[in-house]
Amino acid sequence: MTHVRTSLFAGAAGRTLLLLAGVNLLNYLDRFVVSALVESLRAAFSLSDLRLGVLMTSFMVVYTVASPVFGALGDRGRRPALLAVGVGVWSFATVLSGAATGFASLLFARAAVGVGEAAYATISPSLIADHFERARRGRAFALFFAAIPVGSALGYVVGGLLDHAFGWRAAFLAAGLPGLVLALLVLRQPDPPRGQHDGAPAGGPRPLLQSWRALAGIRPYVLAVLGYAAYSFATGALAFWMPAFLERTRGVPRAEATIQFGAVVVLTGLAGTLLGGWIADALRRRIANADLWVSGLSALAAAPLALVALTAPSKATWLAALVVGQLCLFASTGPINDVIVAVVPPAERATASAVSIFVLHALGDVPSPPLVGALSDRTSLANAILLVPAAILLSGFLWTWGAVQRHDPRAARG
Repeated sequence: MTHVRTSLFAGAAGRTLLLLAGVNLLNYLDRFVVSALVESLRAAFSLSDLRLGVLMTSFMVVYTVASPVFGALGDRGRRPALLAVGVGVWSFATVLSGAATGFASLLFARAAVGVGEAAYATISPSLIADHFERARRGRAFALFFAAIPVGSALGYVVGGLLDHAFGWRAAFLAAGLPGLVLALLVLRQPDPPRGQHDGAPAGGPRPLLQSWRALAGIRPYVLAVLGYAAYSFATGALAFWMPAFLERTRGVPRAEATIQFGAVVVLTGLAGTLLGGWIADALRRRIANADLWVSGLSALAAAPLALVALTAPSKATWLAALVVGQLCLFASTGPINDVIVAVVPPAERATASAVSIFVLHALGDVPSPPLVGALSDRTSLANAILLVPAAILLSGFLWTWGAVQRHDPRAARG
């Protein structure tokens, strides 16, 4: 096999992967720029911690509800066109966030972002899966999802710097405007045949209710999704509240808190995500359910490290635990998303991604920011954020349980 055929970046598949990774980076920059602006928005609109948590949840609720709609469309329509619409909608809504005049208008704009991101998040994994054969898919997903920590970190850093220099409105404008250009590039990408690398014709998607029932009967898929929900509960709370936690509990100045946490996220996220995808690809030829093993064991290792990072009084101790814990957390990102598309019929991958998104957000990062905020209002943020390591531990248990299950590969072909 030649280098051209084995390279992730060769041909149309490579170009599409790099573009989608770039858009995913912008996606998460947009999503988490608001986390860097928490204290400024609280001062501008006199918001409680509960209302700040609801601000993130408004986006997540719309995103979660809209995902099944775009999942069904993604299995039936031209995927690049749907992706382009999604990127354009969320980018325009982010620009509107910068023009908010009060809590209600900001809440509406952030909720509208969820419509656009639902289209992108549900359809992109199926498009990547159809561009790459299984032997390279783990690394392709690792590159795509490595954009999450980089984009999230840039959200903290760009948001923090622009907020400090020009105010919070400028941060929203900088996050939204580039996406309007990227939407046009996404529109021009090819749409490969569904299931072309999976050894059998993909066929057509089943009626939606029948497809949902079939997904519920695939045990590795169910355990992967439930574990992902617990993981998302933890990472959603951590991502939203960590800069405020560093400022209030550790005494780190506001701008430094966003930049410091952003630097940790980008370095550990990039390294952990790429390493996890590489390890899963390497082990898949030797170990059954390698993706679930990598995800489960890395989460089980991350749970005690998260507890130390949130409770240790020594800066050297909590910072070291935060760095290593984040590496372990991000190692599961590529493998677990590979599981979600690998164990289902190729013609229903967008639907499977949509159901996954619905469950993991409905049970995960939709309730976690306001729940932590409400508990913080009643006690303290230092106490409320301890929900994070417990949720990480649950995700590791569910994924490890899924790894020991037998799976019939014929289920992935329908």
